[in-house]
Amino acid sequence: MSPLVGIIANPVSARDIRRVVANASSLQLADRANIVLRALAALCATGIEHVVMMPDAGGIRGHVVRGLDRSAHLGEGRFPRVSFLDMKPAGTVDDTRRAARMMAASGVAAIIVLGGDGTHRAVVAECGDVPVAGISTGTNNAFPEHREPTITGLATGLAVSGRVPKAIAFMANKLIEVRTDDAPPEVALVDVAFVTDRWVGARALWRTATFRELFVTFADPEVIGMASIAGLIEPIGRTEPGGMMVRLCPADLAPMEVRAPIAPGLIEPIGIEDWRRMPAGVPFAPSLPAGAIALDGERELFFDAHQTVSVVLHDNAFRTVDVASVMRFAAARGLMRTGHPAEAAC
Repeated sequence: MSPLVGIIANPVSARDIRRVVANASSLQLADRANIVLRALAALCATGIEHVVMMPDAGGIRGHVVRGLDRSAHLGEGRFPRVSFLDMKPAGTVDDTRRAARMMAASGVAAIIVLGGDGTHRAVVAECGDVPVAGISTGTNNAFPEHREPTITGLATGLAVSGRVPKAIAFMANKLIEVRTDDAPPEVALVDVAFVTDRWVGARALWRTATFRELFVTFADPEVIGMASIAGLIEPIGRTEPGGMMVRLCPADLAPMEVRAPIAPGLIEPIGIEDWRRMPAGVPFAPSLPAGAIALDGERELFFDAHQTVSVVLHDNAFRTVDVASVMRFAAARGLMRTGHPAEAAC
């Protein structure tokens, strides 16, 4: 029997305020469903027979089911059997969290996630040791790498089938844990930002004048969002140990300024006061006495001077499918080939 694979597709990713203040894109439901169908076809091509999906209140399920029915009517045999979790969607992030828990409990070998940084954070917070394969469909996609979903599906199927050694198929990832007094810890996959705002408004960060401190798991000058600030100062790779802490201030008062793409099409001057490396396992405390804490670009927590806040980076915290390594191994070992071509003529 082939391994079971899960798919969680967020129907409302890439619909925050950054679509208004910048030029962020927004995938339509049919586009998201087509991405799912491409991943399903790839999984089937690697021998995956059964996939379980999160139902949604947005309409992705209906588009996917119609695509599957159409293919079955034509007798194509291009897709695995698809079932949906027995849950009633509420249209909030709790759907993603609950689906990740249910999939982990059902024994899925991996979860393919369609969304941005926030969606992937919600899955990782609940999926335990189950590897994640990310597909970028959000606004700021610093964590999920930009890649054709068909390739992500192929790599996931090959990885969970056991034809690729685990040491090659999966890679370890860092995360940051945030604790505020006795509240349950929260995690971020890319960045934790402390801002002066004490009100929610729009959850997504875009008003740079409020930025004060930034902690990142990796610093990549090629990504969009808060992590781009650190990346333009001193790059730190995803697989390197530790991360970075950056102290920010208004650009007109700063000793150094970085012009960073904090959202698609939105490049802003960011004042840099100082920065330092962030070793794994070492607690950091913000110098900001009160404000909001944004996890992977979205305000989630609020704190004041009477609360204790701790920020700790953890290496080797969760696993993802290493798509590039899997596909290189598959090509070198001929995992997607059949037959023996004749030698080329001299």
